[in-house]
Amino acid sequence: MPNTKSAIRRVRRVKKQTQVNRIRKSKYKKAVKQMETYLNAKEKEKAKKFFSKFQSILMQVAKSGVISKNTSSRKISRISKKIFSK
Repeated sequence: MPNTKSAIRRVRRVKKQTQVNRIRKSKYKKAVKQMETYLNAKEKEKAKKFFSKFQSILMQVAKSGVISKNTSSRKISRISKKIFSK
């Protein structure tokens, strides 16, 4: 248990941050799964339309620190290769 006033406030703050991070992480996972379903179903047109939103979501989550910037860049790069190659 936290003993000092600042430690008590910190516990409250961490709870809120955890909830926000959980929301962001689920948003990220949903976007990745959605893109994978488009690619597995051979729906390249839908994937192309969704790509800008997908890229935006991944960069937002990376900016907040839930995932690293390298991870988001790698995922975006690999997905764009699958969509826009040939």
